[in-house]
Amino acid sequence: MLNQTSMIHLDFANIRLKLRHDGDKTSVFDPVRKKWIILTPEEHLRQHLLHYLTDVMHYPAALMAVEKNIKVGSLNKRFDIVIYNRDHRPWMLVECKAPEVPVSEKTLRQLLSYQGTVQCSYWLLTNGHETFCADACEVENIKWLVSLPQYL
Repeated sequence: MLNQTSMIHLDFANIRLKLRHDGDKTSVFDPVRKKWIILTPEEHLRQHLLHYLTDVMHYPAALMAVEKNIKVGSLNKRFDIVIYNRDHRPWMLVECKAPEVPVSEKTLRQLLSYQGTVQCSYWLLTNGHETFCADACEVENIKWLVSLPQYL
């Protein structure tokens, strides 16, 4: 289902994260959660993406949730990012992977398992190198987009 022709390029070159160092640990300030978070490879990507979505795409930070717990069947899971529409309904579900983790069918299945709980109009899968976005209206016939949707 995922193929290179539907991959989207996100340019993080001009994004500057707010970092602080405490001994051998580095933290990044999360502008959505409004707190310092330990900088892991996945968190590094998540923060670049949050800045890209707010600064470049103009998605409203006030309508974003980051790493919130959800119930998937009987399991407790945590989504990476959900962006809500102006009616406060889930609009885009985002799954971030560390840069060394390929975006694969397994990643898509993980996102689809969350979609059952968090019904969104769009999906975004990324590891920073590979980014895919889809119109989530039809799970059986996924429509991959060539760019991120404008926030309305």
